[in-house]
Amino acid sequence: MNRLAGVDLNLLVVLEALLAERHVSRAATRLNKSQPAVSHALARLRHLLGDPLLVRRSGGLEPTARAMEIAPALAEALDRVRHLLAPADFDPATERRTFRLAMSDYGAAVMLPALLPLMRAQAPHVDLVVSQASREVMVSQIVGGEIDLAFGVFPGLDRSVRSHRLFDERFACLADAASLGGGQAMDLAAYLERPHALVDLRADRPNEIDAALAELGHKRRICLIIPHWGVAPYLISGTDLVLTVASRILPAPDNGLCVFTPPFEIPAFQFTQIWHKRRDGDPAHQWLRSQLQHLLG
Repeated sequence: MNRLAGVDLNLLVVLEALLAERHVSRAATRLNKSQPAVSHALARLRHLLGDPLLVRRSGGLEPTARAMEIAPALAEALDRVRHLLAPADFDPATERRTFRLAMSDYGAAVMLPALLPLMRAQAPHVDLVVSQASREVMVSQIVGGEIDLAFGVFPGLDRSVRSHRLFDERFACLADAASLGGGQAMDLAAYLERPHALVDLRADRPNEIDAALAELGHKRRICLIIPHWGVAPYLISGTDLVLTVASRILPAPDNGLCVFTPPFEIPAFQFTQIWHKRRDGDPAHQWLRSQLQHLLG
């Protein structure tokens, strides 16, 4: 207790920002502080904890093993303090807060057009910061307290991470209509003869489409791998490529493009929102989650 009495607990807020941003200038902007003030706070933190905490690597800061060890406990402690100090009643019309959300460009295309008008109408002082990462990184950001909510497909979650299904999604195929010779679909043999485009952040990661084909003893040729859901459909026109993706991202079947059902069974998947259990009791967090369930459920 004597040691705690001599600690400036605002230093922990600075450490939280530094661990999230991994850059002194960005952390200073996030905290609305000067860069020298954040650098001075980092020096004090290093002395207090007896560890460098963040070391310079290629233009940024990399957390030490000690920093990574304390990050989840730090996030949980600060969340509890914020919850303790928050007003008992939540009013979206007057709340001033920033929510940090993580999603792919698929998630952004599906969610944000519905969410933003609602936020501007009901919670005009609440800001959103949207980032993109792989599903593994998003989960680690949830656990570490760097983000409030993440959206996507998340199998095998840790016990500390909560999830809620927003909707079920199915797959569909997209091809240049002229390349189909007047047809509106293709059988499995024709599908396997075509070159394919794949949307994924990593080329070596298993995906639902190729797993379903492997179950049937087949393999397709993928000649294009691209990380962007939004642009992928617009690369198919004028080519012999087939794109098999989540159906909600596909444009209307016009402009010479044809949308059709895959010629083999691909299991549907659940699109979910995830958060850490420490945020269960946060009224503002509860409100945002419920709005998303209403909009997309």
